Amino acid sequence: MDFTVVLITMGVAFILSVILGPLLIPILRKLKFGQQIREEGPQSHQKKKGTPTMGGIIFLLALTLAFLRFSDKTEQFYILLVACLGFGFVGFLDDYIKIVFKRSLGLTARQKLLGQLIFAGIVCWLLYRSGHDTAVYFPPLDFSLDLSWFYYPLIIIFMLGFTNAVNFTDGLDGLLSGTSAIAFGALSVIAMFRTEQEAAMFSAAMIGAVLGFLVFNAHPAKVFMGDTGSLGIGGGLVAVSVLTKTELILFIIGGIFIIEILSVVLQVGSFKLRGKRIFKMSPIHHHFELSGWSEWRVVVTFWACGLVLAVLGIVLNEGF
Repeated sequence: MDFTVVLITMGVAFILSVILGPLLIPILRKLKFGQQIREEGPQSHQKKKGTPTMGGIIFLLALTLAFLRFSDKTEQFYILLVACLGFGFVGFLDDYIKIVFKRSLGLTARQKLLGQLIFAGIVCWLLYRSGHDTAVYFPPLDFSLDLSWFYYPLIIIFMLGFTNAVNFTDGLDGLLSGTSAIAFGALSVIAMFRTEQEAAMFSAAMIGAVLGFLVFNAHPAKVFMGDTGSLGIGGGLVAVSVLTKTELILFIIGGIFIIEILSVVLQVGSFKLRGKRIFKMSPIHHHFELSGWSEWRVVVTFWACGLVLAVLGIVLNEGF
C-alpha cells in the first residue's frame, strides 16, 4: 500500500474541488439552478431559497479526475465509480426536474427507485464478475456467514436503503459534507489496513473533494450539493464498505445516517398509527433546530457524534 499516493490523491481532489467551486457556482446561478425550499420546513431556511444547488457536480468531478489520475483501472475501480457516479446521476436527474419545474420534489418515488435499482444491479454484476467474497463479517464477534447468491439481493437493498439514509442527512449547511468526510476517513483507514488500494484511494479522493466543497458549503452556504451529491456519496460509501467487507461495520461508522433515516421512519409511523409526531420535525436535525439550536451548533454536534462513531467502527473492525 502506497500511503504517499493515497495522500496525494486526497490533496489533488481537494485542490480541484476548491478550483472548480468558483468556476461552476456562477454557472449554476446563471442557469437559475436554485434550491426550492419546502414550505413546511424551518422558517429560517426560507432565506436560502435560490441558493445554487446541484453542487455535487463540483466534488464528484474533482473526485473522478483525481481517482482517474492516480488509480489502477482494476475491477474495483469500475465498481467504485459506477456506484458513486451512477447514483449521482439519478440524483442529478432528480435535481434537474426540481429546478426545471420549480418544485421541491423531483423524480417520483418509483422513478428514483428504478434508477437506483439499475445501478445497484450493475454494481452487483461487476462484483459477481470479479469473484467477490459473498460472506459477511462482523469482527467483534468473530462472526462470518457465506450468503452465496443471496448476498447480491441483500447488497441491492443495502445500497438503496443506505444511500437514501445519506440523502436524508443533507439538510443543513455543511452537515453531510462533514459527516461523509468523517465516514470516508474511517473507511480509508480500514482499507489501508487491509491493503485495499483502490478503496483507500477512492475514499481519500472523496475526503479531499468533499472538504474542498465544504469551503463553499459551510454556513452560510454558497452552494448546496443536492441529490446529485448526496446520492453519489451514499453509493460511494456502500461500494467501499462492500469491497473492504465492512458492510455491517458501516452501520456503526455511518451511524449518523442511520439515525437520520430512523427518525423519518419513526415520525411517519407514529403519525399514521397514533396521529401524533415524535419529533418537532424530521429528519432529526430539524428537530434540534426547532428546539432552539443554531444551525451551526446542530452541524458541529453531528460532526462530533460522527467522529466518535467512526473511531468506534475502526476499533471494532481492527480489534484494537
